[in-house]
Amino acid sequence: MSGGHGPRRLPFAAVLAANTVSIAGSSLTLIGVPWFVLETTGSAGRAGVVAFCATLPVVVAALVGGPVIDRIGRRRVSVASDLVCGLAVAAIPLLHWAGLLEFWMLCALMAVGGLVHTPGLTARYVLLPSLAEHAGTSLSRAASLYDAVSRGARMLGAALAGLLIAVAGAETVLLLDAATFGVSALLVALLLRGVRAAEPRPSATAPAVSFASYRAELREGWAFLLRSRLLLGITMMVMLTNGMDQAWSSVLLPVHGRDELGGAASVGLLVALFGGFALLGALLYGAWGERFPRRAVFAAAFLVSGAPRYVMAALTGTTLPMAVTMALAGLGAGALNPILTTAMYEQVPEELRSRVAGVTTAGCELTMPLGGLAGGLLVEAYGLGRTLLLFGGCYLLTTLSPVVFPAWRGLDAAPVSRTEPVRPGSAPGGRTPHRSAR
Repeated sequence: MSGGHGPRRLPFAAVLAANTVSIAGSSLTLIGVPWFVLETTGSAGRAGVVAFCATLPVVVAALVGGPVIDRIGRRRVSVASDLVCGLAVAAIPLLHWAGLLEFWMLCALMAVGGLVHTPGLTARYVLLPSLAEHAGTSLSRAASLYDAVSRGARMLGAALAGLLIAVAGAETVLLLDAATFGVSALLVALLLRGVRAAEPRPSATAPAVSFASYRAELREGWAFLLRSRLLLGITMMVMLTNGMDQAWSSVLLPVHGRDELGGAASVGLLVALFGGFALLGALLYGAWGERFPRRAVFAAAFLVSGAPRYVMAALTGTTLPMAVTMALAGLGAGALNPILTTAMYEQVPEELRSRVAGVTTAGCELTMPLGGLAGGLLVEAYGLGRTLLLFGGCYLLTTLSPVVFPAWRGLDAAPVSRTEPVRPGSAPGGRTPHRSAR
């Protein structure tokens, strides 16, 4: 970071602002696209197909994108990602109004957005330690603030989406999301200029640009992942829960809202409650969470934030019980990402963060395409209630992992020392993956 001797808070604030704008737009798409599909096709199965097309490229991009982020530069990747995503989202309503939008076009546009969106998120995410250091704040508090503003943005975006769909239709929501991508790109392009950590970072071990050097850098990320039992355990657990969450957000909740809760406004209210209480949970953890064992907090938070949503939706068709359940689930969810983010930055060396972030994100998002697709197909085959109970039971079994398996004790382990380089044969933990945010 160049210039000045005191804290430099503007780049950190710029990343927070860009994420706030982008994630608020993400909430618009999270509700707007499934509702658009349900309005135009009436099919839960087709909503699942669109979710599959949107998330499969996410896995591919996360799998191979880490070295690309380092080569091109985190600022450039973030800007390019936002611009392409904005164009892809804007094309959906514009083609629809022109009478040209076919179902395969919708799937293709969502696939393009999924392919380029994850590298942009990863590029901003791995900048956090450097920006926090130069802003003069602790990593734990910076991680909590990063997650808190994301949760708050998600809450506001969801509430706005529900209202806009009810008043102006899903097409308007998608155009507004496209505009948020443009604002995010502008913030990062202007306010992260000159930040050293955001510029291209060629590998010291493989400085020449070639397929062999790219493959070597990618292999470094995979090797780091495979050496850590804790990292593998977290990746597998979040992989399964992300798949079920994708089914929830892209199919199960929209169908439940359409059939039982009275429409898009109710869905927006529930997602906003979840986001609002998740914001509160993140702030509470940032203030007092360091006093408690991470493993215990993480296990309790995941148990509260997961299965109860599915079970309550299967048992009730009224908004109030769902609202209470979503609020409690959000409160628990707010503590999850700060714990995982802090553990990641304590364990993974700076030079490996993009690569490790890429492969762990790919692992965590591996089941997301199948989750949305399976949700849509199961609803059409067996009905909404049975599908919700099935997903709720699977979620409960998955979130018992931190209680059952000893490897999770490493979540409370001391940070890895940065005074010595990480040796290829060592196993100092890895990036603890975060739950999908978009």
